[in-house]
Amino acid sequence: MARSKRLAFSGQHLAIERIDRNLRDVDASVNAYFTVGDGGPTVRFLGYTAAEMQAEKTALLEEFRRSASMDLFGAIEAAFRIDFLQRCYRREKDTVSTAFRRLYGDRDGRVSLDDILSAWRQNSTVSPDLVAALKDAFKYRHWLAHGRYWVPRFPKLDYDEIYTRAETALEVFPFKGT
Repeated sequence: MARSKRLAFSGQHLAIERIDRNLRDVDASVNAYFTVGDGGPTVRFLGYTAAEMQAEKTALLEEFRRSASMDLFGAIEAAFRIDFLQRCYRREKDTVSTAFRRLYGDRDGRVSLDDILSAWRQNSTVSPDLVAALKDAFKYRHWLAHGRYWVPRFPKLDYDEIYTRAETALEVFPFKGT
């Protein structure tokens, strides 16, 4: 593998704990914004009923949870891709790293996340059910990322379930260099 092909890592990927803290801060801010104070509602909500304000707040929080979910998916994918590349660059000798180098060479470095997850499933002791759960989660990410214009044939995941899968992946997979 030629040195010129190496990708420079930015170091700007977010930790899932930071994503979660951001979500909690925005939740608190939105809840405060939608709270009617002593002077009544802010100008933005003049004429709204309490039910209309609640519906708008719920929709806003749901949309932000979807955005935070996309950040979680990005963090998970970054962990897998950084690990994949580090194992290839360092020419690690374990079975997963060997499979990764083979994939990297066969595909000229253009390897999908699905390929990386399949290599983990076939070459490690990581639970196949965990790999399958991650692949299913990324179907939801695909739906979110591409505009949600079709009716999905898989269960939609909420932010908390995605966070749990991300946390589990980061704890269970023996990543190197993430």
